[in-house]
Amino acid sequence: MAEETEAPAPTAKQLTTARRFVAEHGKPAKAVVENIGRAGARVVLVGQDGAMGDIVVPAVETGQKLVEAVEDLEPAEWDAETVNSTQIGPGHRRRMAGHAL
Repeated sequence: MAEETEAPAPTAKQLTTARRFVAEHGKPAKAVVENIGRAGARVVLVGQDGAMGDIVVPAVETGQKLVEAVEDLEPAEWDAETVNSTQIGPGHRRRMAGHAL
């Protein structure tokens, strides 16, 4: 049986990035932690102003620890309230569609 190991804690850079996002885009900000397979997890940040950002971490548990460690960052899901609070600009839409900028 494989031995389970604890997920790594978020790095200082990841914590700084999340704290800066909250400071720049309003309190409280929301964070949705998404499993992205072998690459780990993506923490999608949504600010009070509707801005979006993301941080890639090595595991879902690391993402959850990041959310817990950052003041004014609330865990969220992709529910109607979270989706409707985003302001997605044309540049972000092009990136999501796979177009080069």
